[in-house]
Amino acid sequence: MKSFDKTEDFKLDLPRRPRRLRRTASLRSMTQETYVRVEDLIAPLIVKEAGEKEPVGSMPGLFRLNIEDLVAECRELAVLGVPAVAIFPNMDPSLKDALGSEAGNPDTLTLRAVRAIKAAVPELSVITDVALDPYTTHGHDGVLNEDGSYVVNDETVRRLCEMAVLQAEAGVDIVAPSDMMDGRVGAIREALDERGFIDTAIMAYSAKFASAYYGPYREAVGSAKAAGTTLLGKETYQMNPANRREAIMDALMDEDEGADFVMVKPAGAYLDIIRELRDAATSPVAAYQVSGEYAQIHAAAQLGWLDYEKTRDESLLAIKRAGADVILTYFAKEVAKKLRG
Repeated sequence: MKSFDKTEDFKLDLPRRPRRLRRTASLRSMTQETYVRVEDLIAPLIVKEAGEKEPVGSMPGLFRLNIEDLVAECRELAVLGVPAVAIFPNMDPSLKDALGSEAGNPDTLTLRAVRAIKAAVPELSVITDVALDPYTTHGHDGVLNEDGSYVVNDETVRRLCEMAVLQAEAGVDIVAPSDMMDGRVGAIREALDERGFIDTAIMAYSAKFASAYYGPYREAVGSAKAAGTTLLGKETYQMNPANRREAIMDALMDEDEGADFVMVKPAGAYLDIIRELRDAATSPVAAYQVSGEYAQIHAAAQLGWLDYEKTRDESLLAIKRAGADVILTYFAKEVAKKLRG
């Protein structure tokens, strides 16, 4: 039995000492298991119709960009090695209606932006959102029933198929249905294939939760409130944050319907879902580090409560470690700059 007399030399008899491999920077580098690469990052960008770039108050460093400035931003991202951008429109309120009719306009803002990006930076992959919320006066992701109390599933899916085909015609590489309607992935895959767009990929928002973390993004695109109402509630189609098994079921259904990527959104509060989905799915897993995650890191750092850069990098590393293959993050450009030195 060991003596704990302070006068004696006390040593533990340990055959394994994990700290051996933490002793120096070179040893820690040799044994690091997870890395975030530039190639893992997708940059979400907000496009607007015209005017100077406009800062989003709750998201420092993010701007609403006109098409010319958007293209310039895409050029910079491509030079840094960021492989893809995800485009979201900030629509003129005068173009919105209850049905989101502007989403079916072949010359709508998003499609003009896609064509401009693909003409200027053809090597950059472009992802577009397939959902009606930027185009509707009520701010929901689909078509409402007669009394406006519920988003109807099948008619919404029909509209989403039209949107996806228009986006493919504009040259988008990946369509990303974010609406959470049942059956939309299979219907979109069929619509694309029937029109010859067999190479247009689908990134399905498969486990998208009815989260409190979306607020800053809704400000950025102008869908924060339904006309004259309180903040939107989307619990009848987005997932219950309490449900793990349901999230995996929905994602695997999307995979079976033809999704090329399955996504978890938000990322940071749902690392367990990312990990379990990575173990269950064969498709690449995307994770969306959403606006609220981005905003809270900025806010805490501005108050001096957190180290901004270290917290930012740790948050991305955690998402990658959980199993994400690609990460949509508003930090993409600045992290790419750091990684490229």
